[in-house]
Amino acid sequence: MYPVQYEADHVERHSRLTTFFRYFTVIPAALLTMLYLIGAYFAVIGAWFAIVFTGRYPEGIYDFVAGALRNATRLTAYFHLVTDRYPPWNGAPDDDYPVRVHIGPPLERYSRVKAGFRIILAIPVMIIAYVFSLLAEVGAFCAWFVIVFTGKMPQGLQDIIDMGIRYLTRANAYYFLITEDWPPFTDPKSPEGIGPAPTSPTVEPTAPAGAGGYQPPSTGGLS
Repeated sequence: MYPVQYEADHVERHSRLTTFFRYFTVIPAALLTMLYLIGAYFAVIGAWFAIVFTGRYPEGIYDFVAGALRNATRLTAYFHLVTDRYPPWNGAPDDDYPVRVHIGPPLERYSRVKAGFRIILAIPVMIIAYVFSLLAEVGAFCAWFVIVFTGKMPQGLQDIIDMGIRYLTRANAYYFLITEDWPPFTDPKSPEGIGPAPTSPTVEPTAPAGAGGYQPPSTGGLS
């Protein structure tokens, strides 16, 4: 399983009013998130040097950067109309919020080479992330009109938006050195229906009628 997971609850009913003014209501949270991310960028620079020289991601820096990623993802989901609930102004895990980002603990050892050349290795990820960001933007643009006129978020549109945000979240985790693996396009599903092979029912021998006990069959063959 990829170490960064994104999930969002689908709530069909949405507020037409807050959706209509979403570009304005998002501003306070966006300003705070921008400050959070500025601090995270400097923290990532410190983490880069730490990994290149020691192969380890300092836990305190890791927690701070992971919190910034959660905060930014929740803001992105709110801006893209995934939820009407205002994003919390912190980076702590919040399972009660309808948009959740689960980030695993730091690795015991990080590759110094992968960290050292992360800017180069991240170029394909940046290109793909741009495509997914366009996907999320188009989905949110369509969802805005649907919600304003009907008050409902179609499941299909949210799935498109979630797909874009999920990849962007993992791409940011890759930029922030949280993970060494390129972000996958989808989550592989574990095989279902695999279990132990069926066993034949056990038939216990019975004693012949009239015999005092069990008699083994004769060796003369079947008659």
